[in-house]
Amino acid sequence: MLMLALESSAKAASAALFEDEKLLAVSVSNAGLTHSRTLLPMAEDLLRNLDKSVRDVGLVAVAHGPGSFTGLRIGMAEAKGLCWALQIPVIGVSTLEAMAFGGPDMDSSMLCCAMDARRGQVYNALFTVRDGRPVRLTDDRAISLAELEPELNSYGKPWILLGDGAELCYNTLDKDKLSLHLAPEPLRLQNARGVGLAAMGKAPQPVDALLPVYLRLSQAERERQAKLS
Repeated sequence: MLMLALESSAKAASAALFEDEKLLAVSVSNAGLTHSRTLLPMAEDLLRNLDKSVRDVGLVAVAHGPGSFTGLRIGMAEAKGLCWALQIPVIGVSTLEAMAFGGPDMDSSMLCCAMDARRGQVYNALFTVRDGRPVRLTDDRAISLAELEPELNSYGKPWILLGDGAELCYNTLDKDKLSLHLAPEPLRLQNARGVGLAAMGKAPQPVDALLPVYLRLSQAERERQAKLS
């Protein structure tokens, strides 16, 4: 079965095609253009270059958060539109889990997946790698860098930093004390390849059950609550 994977949670956008768990192709744009301009054309180009049609797609996997509110909405809207039109199911994947699946797969590696959530926080989850697959150590959460530092230190092991918040962690936290290492850039940023790998083994869901996972309120909602209080 042909699976289309989509990632639009941050500045970089990407699309990937898998067939029976084999990666066929992946396309990435990190030019800062709006994902509404780049995401669907990338998917169309992948299909065309492989002599496939959109009607050959039997499943869509998409990063459903956390991440940029606008970016997530674009990716999920495109995933839902395709699934409704083709009458096929969808799989929503944690952006942070997808990062871990797209990162280094060396056993015993400790992976710190981070996205810049502003206001001194990161969207974060911690993983270790066993038998070539990431295993969760924490749930997805929004956490301050001040809280994250002692938690990383408590494991007493080196950490590989992934995600668009990796450099923020590397430059802000005590990288020598914590033994922090930036993943190579091709493996560091969010990527649809990781979305597809993370989706494998998960149960597909009806398209109307797919919901975004923001982890915290938007700035507009926070400002509204502050005014009301």
